[in-house]
Formats: sequence, structure tokens, C-alpha cells
Amino acid sequence: MEVFKTSGTCADEIRFEIEDGVIEKVDFVGGCNGSLAGIAALVEGQPIEKVAEKLKGIACRNGTSCPDQLSKALQDLVAKEGKTV
Repeated sequence: MEVFKTSGTCADEIRFEIEDGVIEKVDFVGGCNGSLAGIAALVEGQPIEKVAEKLKGIACRNGTSCPDQLSKALQDLVAKEGKTV
């Protein structure tokens, strides 16, 4: 399981599992439970690149949001693997 410490959001961190380039599981720690559970349900089973691109730049407060932070987490993971989103 990957863990990403968020910045500028109500959620403190995002925990997620990836298998073969597909998001298998997402859990947000902190934040608005209902909204974040909805985001997780929508992105699970989707390709990393597709989700990262769709959520990139969505703002809530502080110039970012929980979806934007998930996008950053996925982009960081892809960059570690030597790819780009």
C-alpha cells in the first residue's frame, strides 16, 4: 500500500493500492467522509493515468483539493516508475 501525505486539505493522507496500472483501493484519512468515499468508489478500477489527468488541478481551498492531491500522489508514483502522466 502506498501512502501519500497531503498538503493544504482536510484529509491528512491518502492510502492506495495499484495493480498493473489500475487503482485497486483508495482510502483518505481525515476529511469529508461521504465525499471522499464517493471519490474512492469512482476511481477504484480505473487506470492511474486517466484518474490523475481528470483530477489534476481541481481546487477546493488553498489552491488544491483532495482529488487534486490524489492526482499528485498518482503522478508521483508514476514518476518513480520512470513514466509521465
